Amino acid sequence: MAVLLLAHYDQHARDLPWRSPPGSPPPPPYRVWLSEVMLQQTTVAAVIPYFTAFTERWPRVEALAMASDADVMAAWAGLGYYSRARNLLKCARVVVDAHIGNFPQSAAELAKLPGVGAYTSAAIAAIAFGEPVAVVDANVERVAARLFAIQTPLPAARPAIREAVQAITPTDRPGDFAQAMMDLGATICTARNPSCLTCPLRKQCQALALGIVEGLPVKAPKAAKPQRSGT
Repeated sequence: MAVLLLAHYDQHARDLPWRSPPGSPPPPPYRVWLSEVMLQQTTVAAVIPYFTAFTERWPRVEALAMASDADVMAAWAGLGYYSRARNLLKCARVVVDAHIGNFPQSAAELAKLPGVGAYTSAAIAAIAFGEPVAVVDANVERVAARLFAIQTPLPAARPAIREAVQAITPTDRPGDFAQAMMDLGATICTARNPSCLTCPLRKQCQALALGIVEGLPVKAPKAAKPQRSGT
């Protein structure tokens, strides 16, 4: 399965400024970390100009760690979720002060940094350091739920989804595999009108075989809104 997906990625990978081309040496962890923090709850199209401006102004984590809070907050203006910018500075300073400017190389250690959660730590570890760890964002969650026909509603399905992704994550090129899964979810295995006919994993997709692709992942029913009245 990983072989098929990586072959597709080699041909169709998105060209993004924080990535290395498929099969190339990995990008610096600083660029992976910065992009992943910016991409939290923000679209790729919105992030690209901010990422470019940040890396031109602060090309290394040491430079960002020395920046003033006001300068970073001003540069972040428009991206929203400003706690990310505050944690960005905290994290940069911890990396410089406690790790001599070197990001930890495992997901477990990366997760100890300010503002770095389970997904971000896994993404940095896989993409920058080649750790074969499951990287599960919303796109990958959708791909895996369909690929393995996981019909348990979210969020209860997440442990099974993570386990399934870990089982197919290769020890060779785990970073490319993680990005290939993200691309698959962003461009083919979309939430609405997925392009199953062009999917490199269509023959392995259990949801497609069962005819339930668009019904997955199953979302937990929304709680009924209480009715209130007053005078």
